[in-house]
Amino acid sequence: MSHKSKYTQLIKSEAKRLGFLSCGISKAEFLEEEAPRLEKWLKENMHGEMQYMANHFDKRLDPTKLVEGSKSVISMLLNYYPEDKQREGTYKVSKYAYGQDYHHIIKSKLKLLQEFITENIGEVNGRAFVDSAPVLDKAWAAKSGLGWIGKHSNLLTQKIGSFYFIAELIVDLELDYDHPVTDHCGSCTACIDACPTQAIVGPKEVDGSKCISYFTIELKDEIPLSYKGKFDDWMFGCDVCQDVCPWNRFSKPHKEPLFDPHPDILEMTKKDWEEITEDVFRKVFKKSAVKRTKFSGLQRNIAFLKK
Repeated sequence: MSHKSKYTQLIKSEAKRLGFLSCGISKAEFLEEEAPRLEKWLKENMHGEMQYMANHFDKRLDPTKLVEGSKSVISMLLNYYPEDKQREGTYKVSKYAYGQDYHHIIKSKLKLLQEFITENIGEVNGRAFVDSAPVLDKAWAAKSGLGWIGKHSNLLTQKIGSFYFIAELIVDLELDYDHPVTDHCGSCTACIDACPTQAIVGPKEVDGSKCISYFTIELKDEIPLSYKGKFDDWMFGCDVCQDVCPWNRFSKPHKEPLFDPHPDILEMTKKDWEEITEDVFRKVFKKSAVKRTKFSGLQRNIAFLKK
């Protein structure tokens, strides 16, 4: 067995041991297919006020500009599908935000993987990324054979659907590379048909500036009144396109205790949310990604949802 294959196997089995669902590896090179897509998306202003999406265009498409001398992009998936969901008929929080903020949890796992590589392979330079730098996570995960890009533009996997986070290690180590898998969406348009704000404007094309997640998390101004009554009670994020996807019948609950929800999230009624105080907000979302919208943002979202 070559060094390359041996290192590849070591890294993949350690990723599994650290709790990642799967691990795929791609050659670090310019993302040729993504370039015109990203350019068109930005030109048509589908990023709305997410100005950061327009920054670092070159780095977004070329990992060697992000990590000098990089040779491989190691992509990993981490399941966040919850065992218990919020009660029926309440204001909804996207499932990825039920537990503690995933950025910190995944970053610490990636740090352990980096340490493992140093100890078992040697001095390898690299950087860990969790949704916090100009890296096209989904494109890399698809290139590495971890799934295909669904019509809702999320990564999809036959055995486990789409409720998982994507993270990368970009390293200056040559490894064995994986190949993309085939697309299994077929003629299904469940996600396009179900989107409450018609944000999925075509297969694999989401107008970010129309997405409920954008309005409830990214947008800092008032939510446009033309969307009144279209949010289907989502107050932070939105899971509709994933919830209706047939492949998510195969989602299995995660095994990461830190992703377990604060019990209040599951129990609170509409009335409870409408009367939420800043103290309760702090207690319930102490380490959650929901803190990103701040107490005032959540209040704005709830006020918008109230009939």
